[in-house]
Amino acid sequence: MERANKYYQDQKYDQAIQAYKPILSQGYESPALYYNLGNAYFKSGSIGNAILYYERGLKLSPGDEDIQFNLKVANSRTVDKITELPKIFIVQWWEVFITSFSLSGWSVITVIIFWIFLTSIGLFILSGRIRIQKISLMAGSISLALLILVVVILISRYNHEAVTDYGVLTEEIYSVKVAPDQKSNDQFVIHEGIKFVVEDQVNGWYKIRLVDGKVGWIPQNVFGLI
Repeated sequence: MERANKYYQDQKYDQAIQAYKPILSQGYESPALYYNLGNAYFKSGSIGNAILYYERGLKLSPGDEDIQFNLKVANSRTVDKITELPKIFIVQWWEVFITSFSLSGWSVITVIIFWIFLTSIGLFILSGRIRIQKISLMAGSISLALLILVVVILISRYNHEAVTDYGVLTEEIYSVKVAPDQKSNDQFVIHEGIKFVVEDQVNGWYKIRLVDGKVGWIPQNVFGLI
């Protein structure tokens, strides 16, 4: 990591990338590593890969302001400016809310509230003082309501992560195909850095859906899964 950072500080971005990648291949990942790798790709002019690694960093740490800022800058450099199909307000609000923390973050919150609930119940049972019993009963009731809410959020967050796969185009430009075949007709053209939902896979080809609803097929070697 230190060697890679040194390459980056010396503005040897290609060497920095080559030094960061073996760390990932060893199974280590962190928001800081993805952030540094995204920065190295951005400085080397590879916007698609920069966005891919910023997105992977945000997946681990959704609230990281540095990654959010750099991702915003990188997205401003992309060619495709696609207008998202309008969603119902409550659906859009719910998606933003459940993704405000990572899956592990919501898990920690759930455990904390669960222990507060258990502590409240314990105080209510063991304490002989009426005042403490009233306070613990109120705290237990509130924490139980919160516990039910965060469990629902945790399940939704898990389903959001487990069911929906996202990808980013890393090739400079690609003509999306009508069918999973290199010889099939072109459907539409996309440029590096565009983000999409990955819906299906057939023999190394992936069915993608853009935010405006367009659907087509691209091969595995032109994009990266977030």
